[in-house]
Amino acid sequence: MIRDDIKAAQITAMKAGDKETRNAVSLIQSAIKNRDIEARTGKAPENDDALVIEVLQKMVKQRRESIDMFTKGGRQELADAETAEVAVIERFLPQQMSEAETSAAIEAIKAELGAAGMKDMGRVMAELKARHASELDMSKASGLVKAALS
Repeated sequence: MIRDDIKAAQITAMKAGDKETRNAVSLIQSAIKNRDIEARTGKAPENDDALVIEVLQKMVKQRRESIDMFTKGGRQELADAETAEVAVIERFLPQQMSEAETSAAIEAIKAELGAAGMKDMGRVMAELKARHASELDMSKASGLVKAALS
């Protein structure tokens, strides 16, 4: 399980005296704990790894946005710190699909659903998310689905 990998990474970072990794892993654990608390009141995913992956993907997205803003604002030291956090977070994410693999998956779903135009984009995106959510950046996949349906 990914949670076990995260706990092991924190212990390893503590023993090695790696403050940056330890801090990033602590942030990951905190975000996961917050998501666990939210899941108590709502519908929790059946698969625990799916919940953890969702949290990690959200964290990466937030940090990439921060990196962009820090770079535009001339705060390179803050952008570098965020980049280091992204590298730690991505160690726990499963391997992402390449653009070619994503396009192939979109075409397969498109053929399976009989999707013809933009009106079917919601159905294609929902099916793509159901099958490949942990292996895809859905914001990038959205552009590929739009291109495939237009």
